[in-house]
Amino acid sequence: MKRLKRLIVIILLFSTSLWFSCTKKEEPKTKPIIVKDILKTVYVVNYPLKYFADRIANGKVEVVFPAPAKGHPAFWMPDSKTIKMYQDSNLILLNGATFAKWVDKVTLPESKVVNTSISFKDRYLMLEHAITHSHGPGGKHAHVGTDFTTWMDPNQAIIQAREVKDALVDLVPSESILFENNFKDLEKDLLVLNQTFKSIISGKENIPLIASHPFYGYFAKAYNLRLKALHWKPYKIPDEEEWKKLDEILTEHTAKWMIWHRIPIEENVTKLKEHGLDSIVFNPCGNVPETGDYLQVMKHNAENLKKIFN
Repeated sequence: MKRLKRLIVIILLFSTSLWFSCTKKEEPKTKPIIVKDILKTVYVVNYPLKYFADRIANGKVEVVFPAPAKGHPAFWMPDSKTIKMYQDSNLILLNGATFAKWVDKVTLPESKVVNTSISFKDRYLMLEHAITHSHGPGGKHAHVGTDFTTWMDPNQAIIQAREVKDALVDLVPSESILFENNFKDLEKDLLVLNQTFKSIISGKENIPLIASHPFYGYFAKAYNLRLKALHWKPYKIPDEEEWKKLDEILTEHTAKWMIWHRIPIEENVTKLKEHGLDSIVFNPCGNVPETGDYLQVMKHNAENLKKIFN
């Protein structure tokens, strides 16, 4: 009898345990935490490098060009906070040829720095005359020594873009195929741009030209132009001494066109006509353009050149 009771108790306990185990609610499964990839940052010193990096990277890195919209970035001095952002970035793209004067005044981590024009350093051009003036928030500065607008020759721009691509591949190797393909597309566009300039200028290289600023050295060399540069500001009427200097140049260099780096005020356009010169604008695009992008600006420059060479 005792054995029977014990057996019944065991059966009841087992049944109760089984019932609880069957009716116990399942614990909700913990969802895996998805960590988004943090984009690596690339800091650049001018707009052409930003354009090249943006096109090649296609959103796979964050490209930052922190210079202000006004003034020329070659003479801009970043504050300590901005310099720290350059130092903390994953990659720093320099133009070389003395562009970004501030670079020589600070310490940047060498392992992160890429000079995109270093491979044609032996082809840097030197400016003929040293002239001190100011434009934008950078204060007074001197245009002396090396001509830094290297990208104005599309063939040199391709070399710089290739350096950008190689640096990006080293930074994000997993995207190397994408970067290679995007570079090839950019290279094609720059080759077409080069051919466009050639077709406009070819056979008419001897037309004498005046430039408002020494931004066109590499462009003039690339297409064998007869060009003399002044140091005129498009938004300021030159003084009598500057007009006299222009007339002296025109006695031997009989130009009929002035190439401005920005849209000049109407007073300058009118007075130039009195001296026998018409005006066009050829934007070097060292800073972010007000409209369009680097390639669109260069195509517009080509259209403006047709007024001279056609």
